[in-house]
Parts: sequence; structure tokens; C-alpha cells
Amino acid sequence: MEGWDPNTKSTLTQIPLLTIKAGPRDGAAWTQRLKEEYKALIAYTQMNKSNDNDWFRISAANPEGTRWTGKCWYVHNLLKYEFDLQFDIPVTYPTTAPELELPQIDGKTQKMYRGGKICLTVHFKPLWAKNCPRFGIAHALCLGLAPWLAAEIPILVDSGMIKHKDDATTSTDS
Repeated sequence: MEGWDPNTKSTLTQIPLLTIKAGPRDGAAWTQRLKEEYKALIAYTQMNKSNDNDWFRISAANPEGTRWTGKCWYVHNLLKYEFDLQFDIPVTYPTTAPELELPQIDGKTQKMYRGGKICLTVHFKPLWAKNCPRFGIAHALCLGLAPWLAAEIPILVDSGMIKHKDDATTSTDS
């Protein structure tokens, strides 16, 4: 964690680390891993709310906990930009990090792969590999999606690639 800003360090130390190394194919061990994932997500969400930094909602989209969907948002120039968020848990999880997808902005930035998968290879994937199996979904959101949104959304808004929902409805009404 050398070189990280104090806020990131503080946030990361408050997200519980996971202990069970299990993926979707591991039966009962996967169920236990999912319980740890939920505990970490709840802790991260509560921390964000208490710091007035609430920026996502996700939940498992299937009973197995292998598909997750939700919303994430970023505030830029006092305007809230909201996006659909989805990802699948890879069969090799937790060795392989989930690929976080924002399908609404697919193709609007070079730091994204086909299907709206955000680029996390250079900075996040080595960190994930180093911390496997202690990192989970909450850590992917904190150290993957949050910095990506902070880096990319202002550029996409300022370049006109993304319009605020109020701007989009005003231009279609005219």
C-alpha cells in the first residue's frame, strides 16, 4: 500500500479481507465464500454511507451468486451520472478477478473492452493476484471501479461522449 493516498488506505483497511479460497464450482465452500463476500460488501456500503460517499448498489442476480447486477454513479460538476453495472464471477474465481461491465458506455473510451468491460489489466489485476484470495467483490469495486470512474467519467463528460440525463431529455424535447 506504499504510494497510496491516506483516504484509499483508510477505506481499504476497513473492508474485511476474505479467508475462504473457493469459486462457483466448489459447492459448500462457495456458499461460505459468498457469505464472506456479502459481509465485506455490507461493511463497505455502510462505510460509504457514513462518509456520505454512497456510489453503488449491487446484488446477486441469481441464487448461485455467479451473476451480479446493479447501478453505480459518479458526481461530476454537481451532476449525478448513473450507469448499469454487471459482472459474472469467473469459474476460476477468486484467482481471476471479475470483469466489471458498464454496458451503457461501451465503445465510448479506449479504456474499455467490448461489451462495456472496463480496463483493469495494468493497475488492478496485479494487485488482485497478489492479494488472492483475500480480495473480493467489495475490493474490486473499491480499487477497480471507483478509480476507473474517477479517471474516465470526467473526461467522457467534458468531451461530450456522455450527456447528463437532464441534458438528454431537454435536447429531445426541443
